[in-house]
Amino acid sequence: MLSLLSRLAIESLPQAIRAIKIVIGFTLLLIGIVLIVLPGPAMLVIPVALAILAGEFIWARRLLKKFNAHVKNLKKRRK
Repeated sequence: MLSLLSRLAIESLPQAIRAIKIVIGFTLLLIGIVLIVLPGPAMLVIPVALAILAGEFIWARRLLKKFNAHVKNLKKRRK
């Protein structure tokens, strides 16, 4: 019985970690969206949320790449 429980725990640990990453990522993304309207560092929170979600979702990876490209363009314009 103990080996069954330990095997189950080992098999479900990666799924639990993935679920925690997804919950944290979406929570930060929602906070970042709210911070667009309210005063706060939305342009810092949203990329962090996308970076967390990019490990699990392709759409988040694409949005993060677009965001990074826009930041690079803005830096080039300032020079």
